[in-house]
Amino acid sequence: MEMMKALVKRLPEKGLWLEDVKKPEVQEGEVLIKMHKTAICGTDVHIYKWDEWSQATIPVPMTIGHEFVGEIVEIGPGVKDLVVGDIVSGEGHIVCGKCRNCLAGKRHLCKDTQGVGVNRTGIFAEYATIPATNVWLCDKSIPEEILSIFDPFGNATHTALSYDLVGEDVLITGMGPIGIMAVAIARHAGARNIVVTDVNEYRLNLALKMGANKAVNVSKEKVEDAMRELGMKEGFDVGLEMSGNGAAFNSMIDNMIHGGKIAMLGIQGPGTHIDWNKVVFNGLFIKGIYGREMFETWYKMQAMLQSGLDLSPIVTHQFHYTEFEKGFEAMISGNSGKVVLNWI
Repeated sequence: MEMMKALVKRLPEKGLWLEDVKKPEVQEGEVLIKMHKTAICGTDVHIYKWDEWSQATIPVPMTIGHEFVGEIVEIGPGVKDLVVGDIVSGEGHIVCGKCRNCLAGKRHLCKDTQGVGVNRTGIFAEYATIPATNVWLCDKSIPEEILSIFDPFGNATHTALSYDLVGEDVLITGMGPIGIMAVAIARHAGARNIVVTDVNEYRLNLALKMGANKAVNVSKEKVEDAMRELGMKEGFDVGLEMSGNGAAFNSMIDNMIHGGKIAMLGIQGPGTHIDWNKVVFNGLFIKGIYGREMFETWYKMQAMLQSGLDLSPIVTHQFHYTEFEKGFEAMISGNSGKVVLNWI
């Protein structure tokens, strides 16, 4: 039995364990990928901390992780159009292929989605298998640390490009790495003013580097003041809610134009209250976002990078996988963008 190294949630408590596990065998319709780089997601941090959501969701023991770039080293029976040596990333949502939405080509809305590294074995390992239908063939001219973050970049892209941004005033609440990438996308897509909010000065400054006009620390400033400084009269045309914070969401609703459009990626806590009268009387649109459109979002991501979008500032830390604890510490500190683990 051939073994490999993997980061495993071995026990139902805080932490991860670097262990020897069985190297996966490629099955029909799958490819075997040798990992080059993986990135730590906020979801992985939840699993590391073993919070309430993780306790209710994650089977133990299990290899976690879902953001990666690697090289195909073996092709399973029935796989076409991929070859050994291809550099690939992959869609982390495994869909059923049979429900109404899957059959209609709307796989991102599959009711039976399984998450890699959440509901099934993940990719924080030397090797991993995924269905060939989930593989994204990468442009080798793009740096691998950027290719390794295509999954969260896809969340940012799906959210930001839900609405026309050309010439629009955009409010983005929550400057985690996905929110910061949304800043760069909105700038690349032609937004006029981009205002961002958070309480983390490190990440607010990173958002300014990525193209924000104003970064508002809501612990000591107001969104309304930023609007006045920018000469905005009526409110924001587009809101991108990335924080999962009820106060931030309510501030967004208060500062939208009538008919304004909101895309929500942030997951609100139980019992979050908003003023639904404002939503109704101001004619607001609210769209929930989950994952990426398969694979239109991926096409847009790669095309934006090929046409000049620069995401390099968002990758702030890289560690060898044996130093994964340092990577998680950097993420938990809040003084980081994306953290990448190197496997070769």
